[in-house]
Amino acid sequence: MQTSLQGIAQKAKQLKKHRFQNLYGLLNSISLKEAWKSINKKAAAGADKISAKEFAENLDSNINEIVDKLKGKRYRAKLVRRVYIPKGKDKTRPLGIPAIADKILQSAAVKTLEAIYEQDFLPNSYGYRPKVGAKTAVKALSEELQFKKYSYIVEADIKGFFDNINHDWLISMLEIRVEDSAFIGLINKWLKAGIMEPDGQVVNPITGTPQGGIISPILANIYLHYTLDIWFEKVVKHRCEGEAYMCRYADDFICAFRYKRDAERFYRALGQRLNKFGLELAKDKTNIISFSRFRKSENTSFDFLGFEFRWQVSRHGRDVIKKRTSRSKMRKSLANVKQWCKENRDKRLATLFSTLNAKLRGYYNYYGVIGNYDSLNEYYRITKKMLYKWLNRRSQRRSCNLCQFKQVLKRYRIELPRTTERPNNQLEFDFSFV
Repeated sequence: MQTSLQGIAQKAKQLKKHRFQNLYGLLNSISLKEAWKSINKKAAAGADKISAKEFAENLDSNINEIVDKLKGKRYRAKLVRRVYIPKGKDKTRPLGIPAIADKILQSAAVKTLEAIYEQDFLPNSYGYRPKVGAKTAVKALSEELQFKKYSYIVEADIKGFFDNINHDWLISMLEIRVEDSAFIGLINKWLKAGIMEPDGQVVNPITGTPQGGIISPILANIYLHYTLDIWFEKVVKHRCEGEAYMCRYADDFICAFRYKRDAERFYRALGQRLNKFGLELAKDKTNIISFSRFRKSENTSFDFLGFEFRWQVSRHGRDVIKKRTSRSKMRKSLANVKQWCKENRDKRLATLFSTLNAKLRGYYNYYGVIGNYDSLNEYYRITKKMLYKWLNRRSQRRSCNLCQFKQVLKRYRIELPRTTERPNNQLEFDFSFV
């Protein structure tokens, strides 16, 4: 972290009500060159069709041009190119791809905002933050449910969160900690930047922040910090008769309560709270679930961040939280494997297995939690089956029989399923040998 950002972070931690000035001046050539290092150089170009490679050919002059425009208050946010990626069956997710100049500037602005808000964000917020992630959230939730007295879960989903962030509310939230009209104005330019659809049509957004923009995640976290996190911590928990807990990863969150009446009051109030800030609950994905070690016979479970949580008994007779890959995520992952095998079956085996092993390692690194080996093995077994099927469709003749396929697997050393999480308490150690 730059020295100036360290000072901001220290001041933000010590003075919780301080409003920071002169942040716009931190967006200089030094910070932009640092931001350039963090940019994904292989990412797709924005609406201006300038790639990172082309931008790098005259890096110093291009950065100086951005700085000159900032100093002269002549900087204008460029159009955001929108693309749609598949999301489940017959669904797509819109992603916004900013121009490379906006990416660099947004990255520098994110570092400044992180220096301030990392001191304010609550420890139960895990999404898009340094040094924490989805696996951290999964582990924290497991330990909280394992060792505290919770019996009911409220699982909630915000409908189209990134598309419905209210700009006026977001600016008001930023102004709680930022007293710099030029810096706020720059963020407002990115929020209002036109979005170019695949057909060339330009849409001027009234609400929302495009998924895919570098600054979007921290703006989303700031929005939910004031909308949800502080409200739950200072209002909901104090009005509950028993224990209450919330775990949030970006716009995905789970709330746990000891008593059903607390869960029901929160469920009724949650929709009203979100509506106040222009957000809406997805009713079909918001439920109250009985989840108690004393009612394991009900066989209740819930999904969070790709894992299914349920109570089970270890071989030593202890009640433990069992985590496995959620069935919907398993089906989606296997569908992606099938498509990948189909599209890449003609490649050289060395290249094909190198990429496949990288995919398997990534899958094991995320889903390789203690107690989930059976799901990992299921994924591995079905992946091998699909690979065998599509390798035999490289041409009109069969490429190999089962015996030859086993020799291929042995030669290229396909990654075997493995648990990547390490136990940090005796309960996890016991459960790993169930």
